[in-house]
Amino acid sequence: MITTEEIKRRLWDGANELRGSMDASRYKDYMLGLMFYKFLSDKTLDTFKQLSGLTSVTEAELVATYREKHAVIGAQLDKTLQQTLGYYVLPEYLYQTWLEDIRSGAFEVQKITDSLNHFERTIAITADSDDFKGLFSGSTLDLTNTALGSNLNERSKSIKALILLFADLNMVSLQKGDILGDAYEYLIGQFAMESGAKAGEFYTPQQVSEVMAQIVAKTQTVRSIYDPTVGSGSLLLTVKKHLSREAQRDLTYYGQEKNTATYNLTRMNLLLHGVRPEKMVIKNGDTLGPDWPEDPSRPDEGVQFDAVVMNPPYSAKNWNRFDLKVSDPRFEMSGVLPPDSKGDYAFLLHGLYHLGTEGTMAIVLPHGVLFRGGAEGDIRQRLLEKNQIDAVIGLPGNLFTNTPIPVNVMILKKNRPLNAPVLLIDASNHFIKVGKQNVLQEKDIAKIVDTYTAKHEEAGYSCLATREMIIANDYNLNIPRYVEALATDIAQDVEGHLYGGIPQHNIAQLQVLNVMGKDILAEALTESRPGYVTVNRPLESLSEQVLGSNYVQAQLQLLSETIERFLARWWEQLIQASDIDEVKVLREGMLEEIKTVLGELTNLNTYDGYQIIAALWKETLTLDAELIVSGEFYSLGRTRDKRIVTKGTGKKKREEQDGWTGKLVPNELIQAQLFSTEQGAITAHQTELQTLETNLADLVEAATVEGSEEATALEAVLNETQVKFEAKKVKEALKTVPQDSQAFHWLTKIEETTAQIATIKRTIKTAEKALVDLVENRIETLTNDEIDTLMFIKWFGNVQTEMVNLIKQPLQADIETLGTLQERYAETLTTLDDDIAEMEAELNQLMAQLEVNNNDR
Repeated sequence: MITTEEIKRRLWDGANELRGSMDASRYKDYMLGLMFYKFLSDKTLDTFKQLSGLTSVTEAELVATYREKHAVIGAQLDKTLQQTLGYYVLPEYLYQTWLEDIRSGAFEVQKITDSLNHFERTIAITADSDDFKGLFSGSTLDLTNTALGSNLNERSKSIKALILLFADLNMVSLQKGDILGDAYEYLIGQFAMESGAKAGEFYTPQQVSEVMAQIVAKTQTVRSIYDPTVGSGSLLLTVKKHLSREAQRDLTYYGQEKNTATYNLTRMNLLLHGVRPEKMVIKNGDTLGPDWPEDPSRPDEGVQFDAVVMNPPYSAKNWNRFDLKVSDPRFEMSGVLPPDSKGDYAFLLHGLYHLGTEGTMAIVLPHGVLFRGGAEGDIRQRLLEKNQIDAVIGLPGNLFTNTPIPVNVMILKKNRPLNAPVLLIDASNHFIKVGKQNVLQEKDIAKIVDTYTAKHEEAGYSCLATREMIIANDYNLNIPRYVEALATDIAQDVEGHLYGGIPQHNIAQLQVLNVMGKDILAEALTESRPGYVTVNRPLESLSEQVLGSNYVQAQLQLLSETIERFLARWWEQLIQASDIDEVKVLREGMLEEIKTVLGELTNLNTYDGYQIIAALWKETLTLDAELIVSGEFYSLGRTRDKRIVTKGTGKKKREEQDGWTGKLVPNELIQAQLFSTEQGAITAHQTELQTLETNLADLVEAATVEGSEEATALEAVLNETQVKFEAKKVKEALKTVPQDSQAFHWLTKIEETTAQIATIKRTIKTAEKALVDLVENRIETLTNDEIDTLMFIKWFGNVQTEMVNLIKQPLQADIETLGTLQERYAETLTTLDDDIAEMEAELNQLMAQLEVNNNDR
């Protein structure tokens, strides 16, 4: 079974290798389009297989049988497939036929064009036909594009290589576990990162989608969802992911997209994620043109949705190309049109118009919408007066590849409780840097969503702005007006600088240290005068005392035992996981429980603990859990796969086996835990080798120092670059140098050391090869108990240590702050006066010497 991570890595590596200099935003259309056609071909064959009652046939046998049947009952078979699927792919146009042509040397690019054109003609004339029509239009897959190659032969080579990339993937089986959909979404995201500014046309960063989707999914019942600027469809699919399986079955998807190629990408993405054609309505059109979707039975109301999500173009200029009026039902509520120079509120009002009474809307907007005046100020005031803005979430800048500006997510509802406050969240400083981009971690997303759900206020992070507060601010929603940033720097104290001592109010700010080491801290401080103290012991000693105290040790023990029980509970469930859906439930459950578990403890950051478990899933558990559902845990633990490496370059590039690797249990872990003696012996040899090489290097260095005794004796036996001794020159020199000389001693030492190094290197190489063989053979004989021990270490070996550090780190941070304060106020006015007096005395001495020297002249 190929896992999600394996297919992602393989496809993206292939894309990078094959696309050459073609722009990523354009190449994605070819790669994702052909990947989707492979899905259509596989779906046709799979449906034929089921209709024919075939079992246990290879793909080649299935293709051959399909051809034979089609030759006999072609028209009838086409009709049956069309009625079942809504489309079909003829045997001569199957992706598998393209592969046969490539292998036989009969491939022609025209065959691809003919296949894609014929598919258009096979679509059933039904209400669902629009979902497949025009998927492979010239604007999406232009096979004459010279960027694929300057001539037909070069283009043919490029397309053949791309076709072969998907050759062995069964798209139907991959779709069942949503592996195919996840891989497709991953590729869209990767292409977005490579596309830079052009990414804004088709992609919302996954982390931003997660914030919006998790909030929207909390609406009590979500049966329909609409994205008026749908892009690749990622927002719709992220919302789907956070709904129950029952809700997903009943969900209908609506979207509108102006760019035709992106519109095609949306439909492919939804279909690959298992969204049935009758459950999706996607339109290729301008959202800010005539209203869509409309309800014929209620022409003045428009279709209403349980959830609306959107990431529109920011501050679109000249948006009103259709000369819309304020009488348009979408804008009537606001009483004014948004300014033609900025279309942000035009998109917002369109989405809000289509939001159901009990629904939730989430929209990404630039911060200007929160405070700009004029028509936008009037619209904002109207929205607030109608009590429809539920929350504003300020995000960090540089989250998007197409703009560095910070944005906000605005949440809107039509049925908020009377006088309910507006929640403002400032998450702008909660991120990590990954390359050139800022990224929200899982803990950052979780904190935003939890704060929104609980409507929780936190100093420096969130505020519940009442109607009175908003009116007092003239309906300005700029977040800093409501959420005051916490000072990160400790204010300077003038008296402390003048007379020394740490201000007592600064000591009071060391909150964790005051709670967990209060008595020890009090003993470590001496009052120098009222309100000021000095530290009476080394900080290292204070740190040891606090961390070793009964209170802190009890807290560490409690946390350690709590985490031990937590991991034991989830271990049992993880090793028994039986399907992909269960794995997703396990992940969500484990993340939710860690917040509860850590929330019952004090003096630690719950969300830092959440991040530890989230990272564990991302780096290890997701991949391993996918493997476990494909087979029995202990059998997988005893399974080994060929380790395939790539050798050579260009035409000589090839893949070869280079030993074996554990499918589930890493070789390195087996080596460390079960062969520590053998590894210890190798390590000892390596230490000895390092010592010998260091001794020899020291002698080389001494021999390069001009005029040194070593240089006189050994310079002649160095190589031309003077970085090592030449064995041949050393041997010759030993014949001519007196045996009782220092030179003879050094030369003998060089020769012996060189020989020892060579011997030890051979010993290490032999031992390492033997150890590799031992480990690779040991995989297949691991006992159940050994697999339990090794896998527990693999998954959870560092978790307890990382969790315990959640208590230690804030304590250490407070002690470091105490050290900073100690240094800050160490120099007083008196010491500065003494320093000045000392410098003046030195200056006077120098001046006196100058006068004496002048008199001598």
